[in-house]
Amino acid sequence: MLGGDEFISSPPRKTVRFGGTLTDILLKYDKGETTDFELLKHQLSDPDIKDAQIINWLHEFRASVAYLTKELEQLVSILLKLPWLRRSREVVEEYLGFLGNLVSAQTVHLRPCLRMIVSHFVPPRITIREDDVDISDSDDDDENLSENFNTCHRALQTVARYVPSTPQFLMPILVENFPFINKSERTLVSTPQQDIEDAEETANNSDSEEKSTEEGLFDMEEDEERKGNKVVSSSSDRMAHPLAERLDILMTILFSYIKDVCHVDGKLDINNTKDLYRDLVSVFDKLILPTHASCHIQYFMFYICSFKLGLAEAFLDHLWKKLHDPNNPSVIRQTAGSYIGSFLARAKFIPVVTVKACLDLLVNWMHKYIDNQDTGANAYCDVALHGPFYSTCQAVFYTLIFRHKQLLDGNLRKGLSYLQSLNFERIVMCQLNPLKICIPSVVNLFAAITRKYQLVFCYTIIERNNRQFIPVVRSGTGGDLVQTCTNPLDSFFPFDPYMLKRSKKTIDPLYQFWEELSAEDLENLKKPIKKGTSEDEDDDFLKGETPQNDAVVGIAPNSYESNTRSPVSSIGSPPDCYVPYPQ
Repeated sequence: MLGGDEFISSPPRKTVRFGGTLTDILLKYDKGETTDFELLKHQLSDPDIKDAQIINWLHEFRASVAYLTKELEQLVSILLKLPWLRRSREVVEEYLGFLGNLVSAQTVHLRPCLRMIVSHFVPPRITIREDDVDISDSDDDDENLSENFNTCHRALQTVARYVPSTPQFLMPILVENFPFINKSERTLVSTPQQDIEDAEETANNSDSEEKSTEEGLFDMEEDEERKGNKVVSSSSDRMAHPLAERLDILMTILFSYIKDVCHVDGKLDINNTKDLYRDLVSVFDKLILPTHASCHIQYFMFYICSFKLGLAEAFLDHLWKKLHDPNNPSVIRQTAGSYIGSFLARAKFIPVVTVKACLDLLVNWMHKYIDNQDTGANAYCDVALHGPFYSTCQAVFYTLIFRHKQLLDGNLRKGLSYLQSLNFERIVMCQLNPLKICIPSVVNLFAAITRKYQLVFCYTIIERNNRQFIPVVRSGTGGDLVQTCTNPLDSFFPFDPYMLKRSKKTIDPLYQFWEELSAEDLENLKKPIKKGTSEDEDDDFLKGETPQNDAVVGIAPNSYESNTRSPVSSIGSPPDCYVPYPQ
C-alpha cells in the first residue's frame, strides 16, 4: 500500500477509454459539440466501472475543477454518484482529494456534496427477490459499516477544511435526511450517532447539531440500550409498541451523548455543560415548548439540569420569563407554567430552598395579577382571558401537593408560618375562581392538604363550582353519553412518570415519585368530625380530620383521568383515593 503523500504524487494508471482528454471534451462541449460529452457521462455512469478508470478520471477532474461551473451540475451529479465508498483505498483517497478541490473552486456544489456524504450515513438498502417479488430492507449486516462511517467523516472534514461555513449548510441537510420513524432500529441508531459526530467534527457548533438530532427524535418518542454498534435488549426491557421501542433507543443515545459531553474524565466540565445547556434550551424553545402534551422528549432538559443546581435554577428562570412576559402567546405562557409546576414537583435534585424561592415568585405574581384584575371589567372566571394565571395557580397547587411534607419537615411551626404567608385563601376566594379551572384531581388534593393544615377551606367553593358545571350529552350508536369538561385549560404535566423501560433507568434516580399515603394519613382523611362545639371542631381540624359525607370525589394529581389510566401508566403518581366532602 502507498502512503498518503506517495499516493498523491503517483501518476494515474493507464486505462482504455474513449473521447479524448477531459479538458478537450469540456472545451468541445462549451462550443456545442456534445458527442464526446455524452460518451463521458456514459462511461462515468457505467455500473461496472473499474477502480483504475475511476482513479484516472478523478485525477483529470481534480485538475479541471475550474470548468465544473453550475452549467455542468449534471456532470457533477454523476460524479457524486460514483461508487467510491466501498472501493479500494486508492479510489477513496483520490475521491476525497477531488471533493476538496471541487468545493474550494466551485462552492456552488457544496450542498450536493454534503447531501451525498450524509446519504451514506443511512445503511444501504438491499433487495431480496422472493417469488418474483422484490423485498427491500436496510438491515443488512455490513461488516464494513463502521469503516464506511469513518470515511464519510473524513469527507466532511475535508469539505469543512476548505469551506469554513460548512456547518451552516450541513445541519439542515442532516435534518432533511433523518430516517423516517418506521425505519429499522439499526438504521435509527446509527444515523443519529453519525449526525452527532458530523456536527462535532465539522465545527464547534453543537447548537445546530443538537437541533438536527433532536428534530429526528421529536417526530416519534422512544429509547435504547447499546453494546458496540448493536442494540441489546432483553424481552422485559423492550417496549410493546414498535415506535415506543425505537424512541426508547434514541432517548438512550441522547442521554449518553449529554453525559459524555458534560463529563470529562468522570468529572463535570462546567464550560462544556454550559454550552450544551444553551443549545438544548434553544431546541426546547423551538420544538418542545410549543408542542402540546409531549411525553418523553422534554426529559433531556430534566437530565442535564440534574448535573448542577445552577442549571436547574437557570431553566426555572427561563420558564418564568416565558410565563410572565405578556408579549408571549397565551398558550406558551400556560405551557411554561405547566413545566414549572411539574419540574418543581418531580425533580428530586431541587432543594426545598429553591422550591420556596419559586413559590414566592409565583405566588407574588398571582397576588399582583389579582390586584390588577379582581375589581376590573374582566374580574370573572374565563380561561381565554386569564389562562396564564390559572396555569400558574395549578403549578403552585401541584408543587404544594408534592412538596408540602418537605416544606413542613424539621420545624412544623416555621413551615406553617411560611405556608400561611402565601395567603392561599385570597387566591382561592378571588373572583377569578381558579379552583373551577384547575384539574379536579389537583384541586381535591390541594383542598385536603390545605384543610389539614388550616391554610384555607376549599370545599364550599368546590361544591358551588360543581353545581355550575353543565354536562354535555352526546348521542351515538352505543347510547347517550354524559360528559363534563374537567380540564378547561387543556393542561398537562410534562414530567409525569417516564414510561420508556430502558432509558428510564437514567431518569428514575433523579425522579420524585408520588409517596403513597400511609395508613395514618388515610385514617385522618376519613375520620368523621365529632358533633359538638366549634372548639371541638377546631381540635379535630388540627388533627387533619375531614368530615364525612355521602358525596365523594376521586383524587389523583395526574394529567389523565383515573378511568383512562392503566395500572402501569399510573405508576409513580398518586393512586385513586376518595376524600369525603365536609358538610
